[in-house]
Amino acid sequence: MQDPKLCDCHGKPVAIGDIVRIVTLNQEFIENFPSEERILIESMIGQFFKIYGIDEFGQPWVSKEWHDEDGVMQTHIIALDPEEMERI
Repeated sequence: MQDPKLCDCHGKPVAIGDIVRIVTLNQEFIENFPSEERILIESMIGQFFKIYGIDEFGQPWVSKEWHDEDGVMQTHIIALDPEEMERI
């Protein structure tokens, strides 16, 4: 049987290399970031990402990079729960 953490919000299996759309993010997770970073994290909702890894807990990982006002790159890497993603 497929590990439920390796499925999307519709129960479709996901694997490294798959493209997923973030449909929601846990509000408690978002609130762990400073306010200026919350905007960046929330902007990931609705966007598409390639799964580049799966951690030891069976959660797929995606990342996004931004450049701040000074041109410095910022990267956020997040693990997704099934209800937070939809496989495309």
